[in-house]
Amino acid sequence: MKKFVTIALLFFATLSASAQFEQGLKYVGAYATGLDMSYSSKNKFRFGLGAELGYFIMDHLMLKADASYQHTDVSDDFTLGAGARYYVTHHGFYLGAGAQYAHRSPKSNDVLIPVEAGYSFYFNDYISFEPAVYYRMSVNDFSKGSTIGLKIGVGFYF
Repeated sequence: MKKFVTIALLFFATLSASAQFEQGLKYVGAYATGLDMSYSSKNKFRFGLGAELGYFIMDHLMLKADASYQHTDVSDDFTLGAGARYYVTHHGFYLGAGAQYAHRSPKSNDVLIPVEAGYSFYFNDYISFEPAVYYRMSVNDFSKGSTIGLKIGVGFYF
């Protein structure tokens, strides 16, 4: 019973902590994806790491840049992108979209249009745990190059 009460208190403390998504706030984040958390009809295995930098240009709206590396069973993908993230509530639910340029080895390039929905669970006013569901639509090969998946990240707001 003590474990249940402790977990419940920690859960409610996490929900009650919220960052202020106000203009001028900066963001640094890192995430992992893959290990059967994403799906593409072209690749069976996928693992990726990424980093994001962001700046709130107005309350609840962040512009961000990201870079990531994805390893699949047939290629290694390096992506650079830019986008926006809109925080719908003060407690961390967000929607995001953008554009990414992907270089796939051996000698293949693609343009991706990612959209995502996620939630920021705050440990305190600065650090958050951020799971998200994403869809990356491939412009060059829609049926085999598009992916859907889950990414798990950590964010730092300052």
